[in-house]
Amino acid sequence: MAVAGFYTVESGKISFRRDGHWYTDDERIENERIATLFSKSIQRKPDGSYFLEVGDERADVTVEDTPYVVKSIENRPDGSLNLILNDDTRESFDPRLLEVAPDNVMYTRVKDGRFRARFIRSAYNHLASMFEADDAGAFFIRIGATRYLLKTPEPNPGTDGH
Repeated sequence: MAVAGFYTVESGKISFRRDGHWYTDDERIENERIATLFSKSIQRKPDGSYFLEVGDERADVTVEDTPYVVKSIENRPDGSLNLILNDDTRESFDPRLLEVAPDNVMYTRVKDGRFRARFIRSAYNHLASMFEADDAGAFFIRIGATRYLLKTPEPNPGTDGH
């Protein structure tokens, strides 16, 4: 019997999808507390695959894109930004780590650079007001008085969150 009094991770096929939501047997997990628990409990195996570990229970997990998403952004009084991830942690945003994939999906590095995190729509829209383009067609993000070039991701096997 599970310590929490219910079967947390043994209920079926569990996945974390591009939309930033957890699913079991293709049904979205609507309970935010369980979704946050899963996000806090995800682990990566040496082969790059993922699993959940909740108490004594373990279950393999399919991760569609990245195990973390940026669900919102906070403006700090000093003009910098905090990222709020799906595991409810906050991390300082380093605009030098921002990448824009060919399909215009934005990513950054989180968890001391070990993982990529995908920006979901609300976080993406927050940053959109800070985008600028120069006369040559290069795109930048402006944080305070500094402009940072938006770059495309470079493949980095073993550390990209896949």
